[in-house]
Amino acid sequence: MTFVQVCLNGARGAGDGAVVPLSPGSLADSAAAAVAAGASDVHVHPKSPCGQDTLSPRSVAATLDAIRARVTVPVGVTTGAWAEPDAAARVARVRAWTTLPDHASVNWHEEGAEEVAAALLERGVGVEAGLWSGTDGAERFAVSPLRGRVLRVLAEVTDPDPATAEESARALLEAVGAGHGRPVLLHGEEGGAWPVLRLAVRLGLATRVGLEDTLVLPDGERATGNAPLVRAALGG
Repeated sequence: MTFVQVCLNGARGAGDGAVVPLSPGSLADSAAAAVAAGASDVHVHPKSPCGQDTLSPRSVAATLDAIRARVTVPVGVTTGAWAEPDAAARVARVRAWTTLPDHASVNWHEEGAEEVAAALLERGVGVEAGLWSGTDGAERFAVSPLRGRVLRVLAEVTDPDPATAEESARALLEAVGAGHGRPVLLHGEEGGAWPVLRLAVRLGLATRVGLEDTLVLPDGERATGNAPLVRAALGG
């Protein structure tokens, strides 16, 4: 069975429609439905009271506690620089978390990625190495002393064009190589989400889907939640 991670919300906000879950309660409801639909893992962006991505210990704990009350699969969070632009402050946030995720994504092209990843590993949190197309993330990761210690590599295709996303994905996979011995999860975004997901399935790679990556089903119809996206990814 294909490993499908559900990415519940991403950096999206209220402007993307009421279907995108933002509060801990709505995220928990959406996670439970997605796992019931077949998701093997959860990736979430905890939000501040005003709906912005945050690494705040209080928000991270509230989100994780709510989701874990509803699902038993691993739950991970973002450490994206947009949630805390200062690299040192990002590391401090990770060290201050009172409730720990099972894993956290670290975008290797961002300043401070090595330090954030090291802080996560010190706390026993799995690291998903985010290697974005169109960046030097794969090159930086290839020489990272932490490359053999990450949970998995996220090959993240940022090309939103459905006509070229698969080609971009193949180029990224070539740059990533064998993932330095770690499992590789391949996914796309927006118009490239479904072409890249189909490629991942054909190649036997783990993948992900959810409202972070796309708001529409393969036929272009607006998704009513994360669960329908997961069902479509699994062929249901």
